[in-house]
Amino acid sequence: MTAQTTEDSLRLRQEVLGARRFSNMFWAVISAIGGIGFFLASLSSYLHKNLLIVSDPSQLSFIPQGAALGFYGVAGSLVCLYLVLVVIWNVGGGYNEFDKKSGYATIFRWGYPGKNRRIEFSCRLEDIQAVRAEIKEGFSPKRQLYLKVKQRRDIPLTRVGEPMPLSALENQGAELARFLGVPLEGI
Repeated sequence: MTAQTTEDSLRLRQEVLGARRFSNMFWAVISAIGGIGFFLASLSSYLHKNLLIVSDPSQLSFIPQGAALGFYGVAGSLVCLYLVLVVIWNVGGGYNEFDKKSGYATIFRWGYPGKNRRIEFSCRLEDIQAVRAEIKEGFSPKRQLYLKVKQRRDIPLTRVGEPMPLSALENQGAELARFLGVPLEGI
């Protein structure tokens, strides 16, 4: 998440990284290679003709081995298709914008295609009570920033997925709390 302060410190904009990450692209390529390999092995066992360079699956019987390989090939290709579409749509990407001139905070994220593709939340800066940091270590660590707003649930500000480094979380939380003039909780 990158922050930009503009117009003599009247507006703070933080970009939020969505699905366009290296890890998603890496796993899309890996699942495509695996899916195509399994599907070609299945097709080789059905046609009794070697379609792969690495091994010769044409000696396998199509039922049950070839059919199972075909199922795995289709499943791997569908996983690849899903990951590619999520990266193209940039699901979860967006920005957090805090504008002192207009007096509003805007949280915007891209979702899946459909009528709710644009996810946008606005509130007055006066309604913001605090910036809260949630830090949980262990097997599945969680490091996130939340915006505490009057009469609403806490609104997540950081990206989903891999946890942020602790120093970056503290810096962003402190910068935002200082900009809004509210306390930073949880650190």
